Amino acid sequence: MGKAQKYVLLGDATYPLQDWILKPYQEDENLTQRQLQFNYRLRRAHSVIENAFLRLKARWQILLKCDDCSLELLPTLVLACCILHNVCEAHDNPFNEEWLEGAEPTELPKPCQPAPAAMEDNRAEQVRELMCQYFESCGEG
Repeated sequence: MGKAQKYVLLGDATYPLQDWILKPYQEDENLTQRQLQFNYRLRRAHSVIENAFLRLKARWQILLKCDDCSLELLPTLVLACCILHNVCEAHDNPFNEEWLEGAEPTELPKPCQPAPAAMEDNRAEQVRELMCQYFESCGEG
């Protein structure tokens, strides 16, 4: 992108735009084609992430009921499941689609309103604009 970038998290419209949280442009009739393309790519990336977490929870269903272990153990348990899951995925360990039945995504409560503009970081718009330019240069897909 012509400028070194650090890692970012993907958020939805309820998150404040920060230089480390990318969120879509607010959908309205004034969005440019570039901004629409950015939103589309962000939605696609978000769906990949959701699918990865769904597979993680399906393979390691202990993550669905972590209420039976101590809070001190919980970070280690989650990390271990993530590492083992990545090893299984990297080595094409068969994934049983029936596991998905027990790991259906649950809707967690989310804020209804977008974050106040005062919480947004002006530098973050530069990061989002760089990403727009990058996606535009990559073409469709």
